[in-house]
Parts: sequence; C-alpha cells; structure tokens
Amino acid sequence: MLIRSGKVQFLFWTAFAVVLLYLWIVTVGLQTFVLPDEKPMHFPQDTVLLMFVLYGLLAVAVVAGTIISTMINNSFYQKFFSVFVIVALVTLLATKSMFG
Repeated sequence: MLIRSGKVQFLFWTAFAVVLLYLWIVTVGLQTFVLPDEKPMHFPQDTVLLMFVLYGLLAVAVVAGTIISTMINNSFYQKFFSVFVIVALVTLLATKSMFG
C-alpha cells in the first residue's frame, strides 16, 4: 500500500469534495430552473439560498486546493483546480446569461 503525505491526501479529498459540490449545484439548478414539472407559483428562495451556499463552499474549497497545490508545487492538482475555477465561473456566467 502506497502511503501519501497529508498534503496530498488533503488535495485529493478537496478535489473529491469540489467535484461533488459542483455536481450538486448543477443537479439542483437543472431540477429547479430548467426541468421543472410545472411552472412554480413563486420564486424558490430556499433553492437559491442553497445554491449560494454551495457556490460559497465550492469557492472556498477551490481556493484552498489551489493555494495548497501551489505551496507544495503539485502540478496535477494545480491544473485540476485551475480548470475547475474556469468551469465554475463559465457555469455561473452561462447561468446569468440564460436567466438574466
């Protein structure tokens, strides 16, 4: 069994959490705004609050992963978190352009 350092384990679990948070955001957004069964009578404030909280957690996790991977000079995780920053911002921009 290969034993990794604590920093690399932190990067792995942070990357795992980032992917799960992003999938959760996309799933909630699609179910609420794109594919609803019927048009909602009122604006779903609880869902929007959940998405803001998830985006906040995603931003904190991505920044933490980027900083730690830069500090230990791990190029794989530097590229991973950099791509995830771009994907999250493009998703936010696409959502803003679709729904105004």
